[in-house]
Amino acid sequence: MLRWNEVSADAQAAALMRPAVSASVKVKEICQTIMANVKEQGDDALLAMAKEFDNRPTPRLLVPIEEINNAVQQLSPELRYAIDTAYANVKRFHQAQLPKDIKLTTQPGVLCELKYQAIEAVGLYVPGGSAALPSSVIMQGVLAQLSGAKTIVLATPVQGNAQINSAILYAAKLCGITTIVESGGAGAIAAMAYGTGSVPKVNKIFGPGNSFVTMAKQLVAQTIPGMAIDMPAGPSEVLVIADERANPEFIAADLLSQAEHGADSQVILLSNNELTIERTQHAIERQLAKLSRQDIAAKALANSSLILVDSIDQAFDVSAQYGPEHLILQLADANPYLGKVKNAGSVFVGDYTPESAGDYASGTNHVLPTYGYSATYSSLNLLDFFRTYTVQTITQNGLKNLSKAILPLADAEGLDAHANAVKVRLEAMNRGNE
Repeated sequence: MLRWNEVSADAQAAALMRPAVSASVKVKEICQTIMANVKEQGDDALLAMAKEFDNRPTPRLLVPIEEINNAVQQLSPELRYAIDTAYANVKRFHQAQLPKDIKLTTQPGVLCELKYQAIEAVGLYVPGGSAALPSSVIMQGVLAQLSGAKTIVLATPVQGNAQINSAILYAAKLCGITTIVESGGAGAIAAMAYGTGSVPKVNKIFGPGNSFVTMAKQLVAQTIPGMAIDMPAGPSEVLVIADERANPEFIAADLLSQAEHGADSQVILLSNNELTIERTQHAIERQLAKLSRQDIAAKALANSSLILVDSIDQAFDVSAQYGPEHLILQLADANPYLGKVKNAGSVFVGDYTPESAGDYASGTNHVLPTYGYSATYSSLNLLDFFRTYTVQTITQNGLKNLSKAILPLADAEGLDAHANAVKVRLEAMNRGNE
């Protein structure tokens, strides 16, 4: 337990430090090497990395369409129902975000429009190094499907001699995805960014991943003209704010649900009640012992913090400083505090709103900003799969009136050619009226 007001500013900062950030220099160097190999060697580099990093003796890159179509036969009725339900809820929530073009007259004779256009080619990254994540296929695939993108590439790693998970293939089929690449990490990001013999080049890359995936996404966005990414979505993190009546078993379960994602995940508890923290600590120990991924979760817990604050108000201040991917409010009445929420990717309100609901099936998106990027980035939404552009149509009279604003501004900026582009038209109008 860290007593927030009894430690130095350095100790406070250390408690909120993401574990993967300190390794960023080394990660960057490794990613740059991988990206250069993919750029030069294409498919051969991906196949070599599948052998080296994923221990695949006979790797392949593309999943045959027959496997995608037949994947449903490998699912239990319960799992198929779960995927169908999650797909329907996520689609329903994001369908409400479909954009509408805007058209308006700013002044007589001047028509301005804002138009939305789907990004033509998108790449979706689905983590799979330690667990298959069909939910991540749904979260990204539904949006790509709703946008009407012409090219959708899904990349996910496969380990050893395993077959690609049938749940991933079925979720992809629901989303209309037929190009599925068995490749992961920085190599997969580079393949989608540069294009290879088997992997189509895309315009924008989406999806969460570990520190290597996050770094590779940032690098391709910085170095490849026209390439974009959704956000720097990296290792998972959750912050819980709990009061004295919060259920320690619930808190522990929520913390562990994120800790099991990976050793570089991070979980934080903020509470104004010492007994709540102590009971949560005991609950974590009991629940951790029963988890199949307890070794992974234990490593993540080593990077995590249970923090005692003076008040719930202070908890929200610390949360805003941290900027969590997921923020869970286990408070008797969270409503008075909702206005204090800042820099959070997604918020879960009340004792019976676990983060798992948003991860899987409530309808909101689970691709969220991490590393404190929630201060400037938003949760993944349908508009991320669109670009906008503007259109203007001006009549003769419209330009004549608008010139009274254009010409003085062009003159003030010393841009004669700008002014001349208007003047020649005004002169032509005058000649036409003679």
